[in-house]
Amino acid sequence: MAARRALHFVFKVGDRARTARFYRELLGMSVLRHEEFEEGCKASCNGPYDGKWSKTMVGYGPEDNHFVAELTYNYGIGEYRLGNDFLGITLVSSQAVSNAKKMGWPLKEVTTGVFETEAPGGYKFYLEDKEKLKQDPVLKVTLGVSDLQKSINYWSGLLGMKIYEKDEEKQRALLGYADNQCKLELKAVGGAVDHGTAFGRIAFSCAKEELPSIEALMKKENQKILTPLVSLDTPGKATVQVIILADPDGHEICFVGDEAFRDLSKVDPNGDKLLDDAMAADNSDKWFAAHKMKKVSA
Repeated sequence: MAARRALHFVFKVGDRARTARFYRELLGMSVLRHEEFEEGCKASCNGPYDGKWSKTMVGYGPEDNHFVAELTYNYGIGEYRLGNDFLGITLVSSQAVSNAKKMGWPLKEVTTGVFETEAPGGYKFYLEDKEKLKQDPVLKVTLGVSDLQKSINYWSGLLGMKIYEKDEEKQRALLGYADNQCKLELKAVGGAVDHGTAFGRIAFSCAKEELPSIEALMKKENQKILTPLVSLDTPGKATVQVIILADPDGHEICFVGDEAFRDLSKVDPNGDKLLDDAMAADNSDKWFAAHKMKKVSA
């Protein structure tokens, strides 16, 4: 379990240009790599959609030691419906707070020194107004659950996460694989979890040889496997093996073989240019406007 590490959270984005501005100019993250695909992913990385899509990884540093965001953009879809499944990402950055104020981006102080803001699409971020940490500034991802103890049993009992905090009164728990990694916070929502169409996915890596045993354990425990162990190709880059699971509330979880993923996820110095070029070449908004149509709302 010690070798397992938190990698990223996958967001579906409808407005790629405005989203890029939020992550680059407000949060101060860098484009780590950008990839374009002509057809849907075998593991539904871009959601249950066929057709052209892109993946942009953004973060405060290399994916080897930072928790990052994976932004997936489906060319024909303009917006997604939010549910109560994703409750926010918390990070430490006084610079991000300052950037938001300068940009006139809406901020709300929810507790002393902690500001809530929203990425395009409505995804919540909580910014701690402190000097950015030398290690990864991304502290935790918060997901809504319907039954806290049942979720703890899954994430800790089956997936081997350490329980760092548990608060029965506030119905929340903090779990993770290592002290220096981004944590997973589970928070009861007081009812069923609704994933909307904007539902994301959280990803972790493990040794490649662990993947079959994870799959076998889930089968033995009658847990949901969304995508059995499969190899995913990225043009010109490493092929990785993944298995996609679903927890008791249907939160999607990706486990990927660490060795190949480290190769795949090397920072691409051309990442910014590839994203900017793709956005410049994307005439989908103009096409829909010219035909007096709106992009599909998923």
